[in-house]
Amino acid sequence: MTTGHRPEEPTSPHTVLLTRPPSLGKLMVPLLAGGLVAVALGVYGRVHTPTGFAVGPAGFSGPLAMKAWLTTGAFLLAFVQVGSALVMYGRIPVPRPPAWIGGLHRWSGRAAFLLTIPVAFHCLYALGLQYDVARVLVHSLLGCFFYGVFVAKMLALPRRGLPAWGLPVLGGLAFTALVGLWLTSSLWFFTAIGVRL
Repeated sequence: MTTGHRPEEPTSPHTVLLTRPPSLGKLMVPLLAGGLVAVALGVYGRVHTPTGFAVGPAGFSGPLAMKAWLTTGAFLLAFVQVGSALVMYGRIPVPRPPAWIGGLHRWSGRAAFLLTIPVAFHCLYALGLQYDVARVLVHSLLGCFFYGVFVAKMLALPRRGLPAWGLPVLGGLAFTALVGLWLTSSLWFFTAIGVRL
């Protein structure tokens, strides 16, 4: 009995998506948007006159301590992101990946991003993009890069037909930027000023 479809014809829209080859072009809009965000943050940080102060969450001894601890929280959650992604992509062999691993990945990413918002606000509004000290310049550029990569990844997530390496590379770049941000801020604070709230 025939169904009217040849075996090689797709029978649903999902089959059409799965049979098309991945396209690098599908990453262009997310990458362009992410690049524009990174450049816009850098330009704003450079042309904005720093105020020298910003409002931060209560409970910290000062803005540097607030930045150091919130960045540390995001830094630790970034490792949860990498671990859960490795399980989801089958890079860490788990006989039966737990059903909650996807939720852990999504929520740890959201929490890490939210922890960076007060830090970025303080950096951009109170301090601006600085280039006098190498550590501060690297930190400023990494901050702009992190938000650009984050935007690119979020815009790429719902797209179908991306190259298989697209999301892992964007996630890896976001992780690398966050590690660099921690090394150039929190680690510096804890070693130069001390571990304190």
